[in-house]
Amino acid sequence: MATVAKKDRVSETPATALLRAQGVAFTEHPYAYLEHGGALHSANELGLDPFSVVKTLIMQDQDAKPLVVLMHGNRKVSTKNLARQIGAKSVEPCSPEVANRHSGYLVGGTSPFATRRSMPVYIEETILALPRIVINGGRRGYLVGIEPKICVQLLGALAVQCALAE
Repeated sequence: MATVAKKDRVSETPATALLRAQGVAFTEHPYAYLEHGGALHSANELGLDPFSVVKTLIMQDQDAKPLVVLMHGNRKVSTKNLARQIGAKSVEPCSPEVANRHSGYLVGGTSPFATRRSMPVYIEETILALPRIVINGGRRGYLVGIEPKICVQLLGALAVQCALAE
């Protein structure tokens, strides 16, 4: 695990508590959060390829049932392709308030780990081919580095193909 200077150490979040409890090795990547900066901002701040920065998106189907989509930082979700692959009529992003309620995290600090509500998780298939990813650790301005297979092992994430160029 990366050593983090005392002042850079981030206090435990539900996500990091879960990762530690499951014995998952992860690196911590705090950065200066920017409102609406998104994954491209965090990648730039940390000097990372935005393709390896994975954003956690809370979406819902036509019945307002929530779901989690893990997508490359520099790609968008084709909601049409996603809906077809998961057998839904439609999929759309949740409003920030609804996303916060489902996940238990603030938008911009949403981790797929230890969400308040259990939701199905879908991961863009090409993410699983990466050696390492950074993903939100449960707080704005805080990413954790893990192996992508952890998303499948701990979250039961199902691979989908729904990426669109940004």
